[in-house]
Amino acid sequence: MEEQKNNPLHGRTLEMILVQLVDYYGWEELGYKININSFNNNPSIKSSLKFLRKTPWARQKVEDLYIRMINRR
Repeated sequence: MEEQKNNPLHGRTLEMILVQLVDYYGWEELGYKININSFNNNPSIKSSLKFLRKTPWARQKVEDLYIRMINRR
């Protein structure tokens, strides 16, 4: 547990992260910041999670944006 105390992603699921990003930015702004089809065309949490779980580079971009978002708060 000590190793994780400085990890802002610890204890957060990808779904929790995505929901918070959508609440904060909205789908349109999120699709602008991270240009992937699941954010720009018929966006939904379910389809986005499916894509992000299979695409490491996109998941990394989402996690990086989340960390920037929580550092601004």
